[in-house]
Amino acid sequence: MLITVRHRTRYRFDSSASHSVHSLRLTPQSFESQSVKSWRIAVPGIEGAASFVDGYGNTVHLVTVADPHDDLEIVAEGEVETEDAAGVVKGAREVAPARVYERVTGLTEPDERIRALAAGLEPEDPVERLHALMDRVADAMTFNVGVTEASTPAAEALAAGHGVCQDFAHVFISAARADGCPARYVTGYMLDRDSPSAEANHAWAEAHVDGLGWIGFDVVHRMCPTDIYVRLACGLDALDAAPVRGTRRGGHHDTLDVCVEVQQQTSQQ
Repeated sequence: MLITVRHRTRYRFDSSASHSVHSLRLTPQSFESQSVKSWRIAVPGIEGAASFVDGYGNTVHLVTVADPHDDLEIVAEGEVETEDAAGVVKGAREVAPARVYERVTGLTEPDERIRALAAGLEPEDPVERLHALMDRVADAMTFNVGVTEASTPAAEALAAGHGVCQDFAHVFISAARADGCPARYVTGYMLDRDSPSAEANHAWAEAHVDGLGWIGFDVVHRMCPTDIYVRLACGLDALDAAPVRGTRRGGHHDTLDVCVEVQQQTSQQ
């Protein structure tokens, strides 16, 4: 499937920022079931931006805006061809060994509720076990926008019983690690034919199975990613994989506006 993505992020400041620096994880990579046909990032300072691969295999652009500015727009867009691999990620750039993703972070620290989700899973087959865990997490939470924040830990979201895709992914990751399985956070895009525009990009989890590799689990939709997904970046949690992170001098009280358009292209196009 050929998918086009346009991801626009815009910051507006109440007062001018004199200087800002941004790390952008906005470049998807090609692997066996995903081929990036074209991709570009438009933002002031991108021509002189430093580019590197981080410890999780993500391409990062470090952009500096040295002139005073009271707003900033970042646009990433391109075409990606995808195939349905039942969530299995093969051929992606792997810098860190799987055991690194057993590490607990502040956003994925398990509590007794999370450990209870991982306890007593009946399937011995590791893939079936992860599917059972996905269902447990999905049963325990309701998708609600605006009830959690980017800094909400997994344990807090589970205790409240609701959240967004970030929270569902964090709870699954925390529980999988508690069950002894390496797991990581993934950002990306999901094609919705009924609504090609969304407020933000999507997020899901990946778990590592010996002999098979990394497998994606979208807990919100109770499914493994298919050809309607575009994988962008990964990390231990949402902070590591955030598409845009930055710091600035001045420019207090910002307003953030994010719009993502994901569309399927026909073969003729």
